[in-house]
Amino acid sequence: MMERSEILEKVRRMIAEKLGIDLDDVKEDANIIEDLGADSLDLVDIVMYVEDTFGIRVEDEELERIKTLKDIVDGIVKKLEGGSDES
Repeated sequence: MMERSEILEKVRRMIAEKLGIDLDDVKEDANIIEDLGADSLDLVDIVMYVEDTFGIRVEDEELERIKTLKDIVDGIVKKLEGGSDES
């Protein structure tokens, strides 16, 4: 399994490329919409990338809870470890 730091870096790079922003601006606690300027379609594209890249499924309820890069990475790690993201 990939280390959390590897997952974080992979998703950071994809977000920077997708949104056309500097990699240094993509901080783990940055709000994807408010801080990084993404819109809801960008967020859907990001989630689709995550699903394809990591072989996981992100449910609609989970998508609604994603606000930061940390939320995305935590969700990937949890799913790769075999856990459920249901609260």
